[in-house]
Amino acid sequence: QVPLVQSGGGSVQAGGSLRLSCAASGRTFSSYNMGWFRQAPGKEREFVAGISYSGGYTYYTDPVKGRFTMSRDNAKNTVYLQMDSLKPEDTAVYYCAANKDPDYGRRHNLAVVYDYWGQGTQVTVSS
Repeated sequence: QVPLVQSGGGSVQAGGSLRLSCAASGRTFSSYNMGWFRQAPGKEREFVAGISYSGGYTYYTDPVKGRFTMSRDNAKNTVYLQMDSLKPEDTAVYYCAANKDPDYGRRHNLAVVYDYWGQGTQVTVSS
C-alpha cells in the first residue's frame, strides 16, 4: 500500500499559477513512478504528467507542455505539479497516482497501470 495525500489546488484567474503536492508514506516511494491525471465534469480522466521513479524522465500531455512542470523529491516522499499560465480549460479535479510499471516509458499515460491514487484536488481557473 502507498497512501497518497494531495494538497494544493484551489481557484485562480487565467494566467495564474498553482502548485499541487502529493505526499506518500512508506520507505519505497523512490521505487515508484508517479503521475498526475485530471478529470473535468462530464469528461474522461486524462493523463497530465508523469515522472519516472528516479526523476530522470518526465512526460507531459501536449496541452500542458511548456506550462506545467512535474518534479519529485524522494527525500521528502513528495511529487509536485507546478502549473503556470493556467487556462480555464485546465479546470478539473487533479489526481496523483503511483505505479511500478517496468514499461513506464511506453505506458506512462495509461491510468490502468497506476496502482495507487490520491484523493483528488479541485483546480478551478476562471477567465
